[in-house]
Amino acid sequence: MAKQPMLKFVSLERDMPTKRAPDLRNKDFGEIYAEYADAKAKEQASRCSQCGVPYCQTHCPLHNNIPDWLRLTAEGRLQEAYELSQETNTFPEICGRICPQDRLCEGNCVIESSGHGTVTIGSVEKYITDTAWENGWVKAIKPTTERTESVGIIGAGPGGLAAADVLRRQGVQVTIYDRYDRAGGLLTYGIPGFKLEKDVVMRRNDQLAEGGVTFKLNCNVGEDISFADIQAAHDAVIIATGVYKTRDLAGPGSGAKGIERAIDYLTVSNRKSFGDDVAEFESGQLDAKGKRVVVIGGGDTAMDCVRTAIRQGATSVKCLYRRDRANMPGSQREVQNAEEEGVVFEWLSAPKGFVEKDGTVSGVMVQKMRLGAPDATGRQAPEVIEGADYVEEADIVIKALGFEPEDLPKLWGVEGLEVTRWGTVKAAFTSGATDMPGVYAVGDIVRGASLVVWAIKDGRDCAEAILDQLNSSTAVAAE
Repeated sequence: MAKQPMLKFVSLERDMPTKRAPDLRNKDFGEIYAEYADAKAKEQASRCSQCGVPYCQTHCPLHNNIPDWLRLTAEGRLQEAYELSQETNTFPEICGRICPQDRLCEGNCVIESSGHGTVTIGSVEKYITDTAWENGWVKAIKPTTERTESVGIIGAGPGGLAAADVLRRQGVQVTIYDRYDRAGGLLTYGIPGFKLEKDVVMRRNDQLAEGGVTFKLNCNVGEDISFADIQAAHDAVIIATGVYKTRDLAGPGSGAKGIERAIDYLTVSNRKSFGDDVAEFESGQLDAKGKRVVVIGGGDTAMDCVRTAIRQGATSVKCLYRRDRANMPGSQREVQNAEEEGVVFEWLSAPKGFVEKDGTVSGVMVQKMRLGAPDATGRQAPEVIEGADYVEEADIVIKALGFEPEDLPKLWGVEGLEVTRWGTVKAAFTSGATDMPGVYAVGDIVRGASLVVWAIKDGRDCAEAILDQLNSSTAVAAE
């Protein structure tokens, strides 16, 4: 009888891939985790309890068939594991790197509640797909039949790319329009290389291009091409722009030089990683080297900024957040990584204004806070402690307070595109359909700032809804 390859969580401890030492990794933008060796991946996958109701799968937005591809990995059937993971996830190697597994699949792993430590789902997922690329198991998209219908997608982020993948596999003609010079959206220009190395994103872009997806880059809708022209050129249009408008800070001195947006700071840093010449970096405006850096915010974007500043050679990096560690929205794993690399967190601290010298920021006026009664969301609301203000010296201040949607109807001159009171596009969550015939919307532009995995889910669901609509129209025309 074959030896049981699973249920080894009792005898095997949780073991993450080796993490590079902080004093080594904080000097470059390479990913901080090493790859699993084959034996280690099998060993960690074998810890899965194969529970009858897999909460890891339930709490994954894509409902990935996690227990089955863990079992296949433990049995050494990696190609089958890859094929199974690819059925529900367009970019498993990306999700394996950047998903907050501690809040999703791993955070709901049954064996953790029994004190044995969660299965390292994200690391195994990354290993499976990286191995698939190395072995040539990831094939170019080759539709069995080409269709005449076409879909235009505005935005080359994860939602738009996921929709393009599903549609091209069914032979639909797909054109993606994007304002940047490289596809990928925040995967390319928002997330630093130490979390997601850029060749991982570029090879997916190349796969889509080789599979017949047309990319029209450096293309601003409303300037280089009108929304009406895109509508006229396609049978359906998907809006997948994401949200890029930065929440701002008011207060004295808020217009001083040296107060920068997180998206600008991260984009410039990522462009440097590609080897681009970037004037804002060369001038020192968005280079933290030798400077005191203060980042305001407590989400994952703030963590990306503080860890980038450390790598650029800042003399000090501090993060101000108005609540405490337990109430911050960002990943606790990211906070730990940042602290290891030299970032100092100032909890229960909020900006009141800015000190400037000759028009340039020289410090942040900080109010100390305490947590009071819960707000409308149930979280304790921060309250100001009177008389506890102080000035945090700074040469660069980075605003990482989250993102809001741009006013697309006004920006694009579109009538009939309904938005919610938050400015997001009003669309059905199940299909992405808007009230405009043939126009769909997916990802953050519908949800507000959210996770990459949700954008992938929305893009895939929307593509399936469009295929259903196209097939229904074809069937009616044939009658």
